[in-house]
Amino acid sequence: MTTVADALPALGLRVVAGDLELRGVTDDLVVELGDLAARGVHDPARMPFSFPWTDTAPEDFLSSFAQYHWRCRADFSPASWALNLAVLHRGEVVGVQGVNTSDFLVTRTGETGSWLGRAHQGRGLGTAMRQVMCAFLFDHLGFTEITSGAFTDNPASLTVSAKVGYVANGTVRYRRRDEQADMTQLLLTPEAFRRGPQRLEVEGVEAFRRSIGLDVAG
Repeated sequence: MTTVADALPALGLRVVAGDLELRGVTDDLVVELGDLAARGVHDPARMPFSFPWTDTAPEDFLSSFAQYHWRCRADFSPASWALNLAVLHRGEVVGVQGVNTSDFLVTRTGETGSWLGRAHQGRGLGTAMRQVMCAFLFDHLGFTEITSGAFTDNPASLTVSAKVGYVANGTVRYRRRDEQADMTQLLLTPEAFRRGPQRLEVEGVEAFRRSIGLDVAG
């Protein structure tokens, strides 16, 4: 029987490493993740994201959250794509780990980003889910480098990146809540990558590779 994953292979991805699972964000997970994010992702007095999506008014939050994920689906193409995977720990939804890229077939690089519900922070999950995603990108999609970024006043994110093996690669200045803020740019190579202890079990990768232009006969 044909499923939605046949039309949108990202929804059929499943990456498991021990107690962690990264899974395509289906509509039921959009709602569950939106409810989790609405309960808090960070201290409201601080803004860790270059795009301040958590500043959305409460009455508009779930709609805006869902529209973002649907927009990523609608705009998905080999030329430019965002892959957002729901993160589950022992079956419980805890956050999202994603990567964005353009011209991947030429550049073989992309930028990771993530968030965790506040109740799930401080338990090592941020590091573990980034390790799972980076292992998937390097080993199964052929990335040759991965980038990321964190504001200089976000030591928790910078610490996670360092644990995974990213190194500083310059600084970019942003406007953040109408004030200046500096973001450390980060770079990860396969040689510097510090893997997690668990072996990956992957489902749906063949169809996803074809959807981004890999393994397609010329």
